[in-house]
Amino acid sequence: MKWLCYSFCLLFALPVMAQTSVDSTQLMKDVKTLSADKMEGRKTGSRGSRMAQFYLLDRFKKIGLSAYHDTYEYPFYFQEGDKKIMGTNLYGYIPGKLSTVIVISAHYDHLGITAKANGADTVYNGADDNASGIGGLLAMATYFKQHPPRYTLLFAAFDGEEEGLQGAKAFVAQPPVPLTQIRQNINMDMIAHNNKNELYVCGTFQFPDLKKYTDDVAARSSVKLIAGHDKPESGANDWTKQSDQYEFFKQKIPFLYFGVEDHPDYHRLSDEYSRINHSFYYRAVQAVLEVVKKLDSDMPENKYSGAKTM
Repeated sequence: MKWLCYSFCLLFALPVMAQTSVDSTQLMKDVKTLSADKMEGRKTGSRGSRMAQFYLLDRFKKIGLSAYHDTYEYPFYFQEGDKKIMGTNLYGYIPGKLSTVIVISAHYDHLGITAKANGADTVYNGADDNASGIGGLLAMATYFKQHPPRYTLLFAAFDGEEEGLQGAKAFVAQPPVPLTQIRQNINMDMIAHNNKNELYVCGTFQFPDLKKYTDDVAARSSVKLIAGHDKPESGANDWTKQSDQYEFFKQKIPFLYFGVEDHPDYHRLSDEYSRINHSFYYRAVQAVLEVVKKLDSDMPENKYSGAKTM
C-alpha cells in the first residue's frame, strides 16, 4: 500500500508541464541532424542550406503539414554587395476551426564555413542558433497535427535571418495568406543553451494583453519563463529588432519571441550539438508549446490593435 500511495502521489506531484506531448528523441535528432558538419553551417544559398531544406521538407511531409499552392518551398532573392543571393523559405500549415492564422516561425540558416588551416574546425554548426528553434517548430507541428487547433497554424522555417531578416522580409512582402488574416507570430531563436534555466519571452511590453497568457504558463513551468528584453530604453538588450519577429511587428502583427541570452558559443564555431543543455531545451520547448496552446484556446480572434510603439 505504501508503494501504491507513493506512486500515486508522485504522479500527481509532477508539474502539469511534464505531461506535454513532446517527443524528446525526435527533438534531439532534429537538432543533431541540422547542426551536423555535413550541413556545412546552412549558409543561405549554399549546398549545406539545400541539404537542410531537403531534411526539413521530408519532416514536413512526415508530420503531414498541408502545403499552400501545392508546395512548401518559397524562393526569394536579395542583394549582398554585388551578388544576388537566392534564399528559400519553407511553409506548411495545419487548418484550424478558424481561418485566422497564428504563424509559428524559426530560421534554419546559419553562418556557413570559415577558412582555417591545420585541420581546425571550419563549420559554424549553429546548434542553438538556430537548429534549436527549428526543432521546437517541428515538435509543435507534430503536436498540433495530433491535436487539431482552433486557429489555423502556419509553420514558417525562414532562410536568410543571419543576412538581415531576409526570409521574414520576403514573407511579409508576399505572404501565403493575407497579412490581415494573421493574428499572431510566435518566433523561436536560440532556445537550447542556458545554464540558469532561464528562457525569455519578448513582446509583452508592446502587446501587454499577451502577458496574461505567458504569466499563466510561467507560473507552472519547469523553466524560468521571464518576460523582458523588449523595452526601447534597453538599447542593445531590446531584442525586438533582433530576429524575424521584427518584420511582423512592423506590420502591426502581435508577436512573442522566445530566446536565451547570449552565451559564449553564440556565433562561434563551438555552437555545436554537444554544447546545448538537453534537459533545459526539452523543457523550454514544452514551455513555448504551452504558451501556444494557451493562445490557441483562449485568445480572442479579433486582431489586437493596442501595441505600444517603439
